[in-house]
Amino acid sequence: MQAKPYLRQISLKREKIPDVEKYPFNIPAIRELNELEFHPDVTFLVGENGTGKSTLIEAIAVAMGFSAEGGTRNFQVSTADTVSVLHQYLRVTKSFAKPKDYYFLRAESFFNVATYMDTTGYLEGYGDKSLHERSHGEAFMATLTIKLRGNGLYIFDEPEAALSPTRQMAALSAIHELVNKGSQFIIATHSPILLAYPNAKIFILDDGGIFEIPYEQTEHYVVTKNFLNNHKKLLKTILSDDDDI
Repeated sequence: MQAKPYLRQISLKREKIPDVEKYPFNIPAIRELNELEFHPDVTFLVGENGTGKSTLIEAIAVAMGFSAEGGTRNFQVSTADTVSVLHQYLRVTKSFAKPKDYYFLRAESFFNVATYMDTTGYLEGYGDKSLHERSHGEAFMATLTIKLRGNGLYIFDEPEAALSPTRQMAALSAIHELVNKGSQFIIATHSPILLAYPNAKIFILDDGGIFEIPYEQTEHYVVTKNFLNNHKKLLKTILSDDDDI
């Protein structure tokens, strides 16, 4: 088993930034980024839409040699010119250990990766079956359970997008198996199920910057728990104009 972490930390080359008022540096969490130290096993990035977590996860992936659209580091196809410049201003600190496997799984562009796999005929790593012949969730799970081999650096952007709650729990099990095989994960997510992974670091991005937060204090946990425990009362409030609730 390889020694971890493979990726120790990132920091912002603040002195190199030409204009902090331009995107993506005008995003408060990005502008306030100093150093972010990753857990050897699993690190999560959370935050509301627009707080920069997908922008940051993309920049980390691109800085590590991935295509912004995802896949392995051999996949370098780009179908849209929407990559931010943030990766150019990240200082990446790696360990002496090098991963044997790499993958960037990005929900919004996974279709493009699947199409490329079909075009090249390189399907052995995905169970010799086109990802387009599976549901979105099945394709994600095939990547997680078949393609990823362990001793790897795996970067995920909202992997729960195609997964039911039951499949999210199955994904947790698969992540744990890969962690035990010497892998490191960095994941941007909204899923309270995935966030429950034991001993993971959770960083929240908001208007004040980037801060580590315990699982039970994340909005994902608090809001979900409160809703499930009080859903009838909350629905009456949320749908107050509906007399049938």
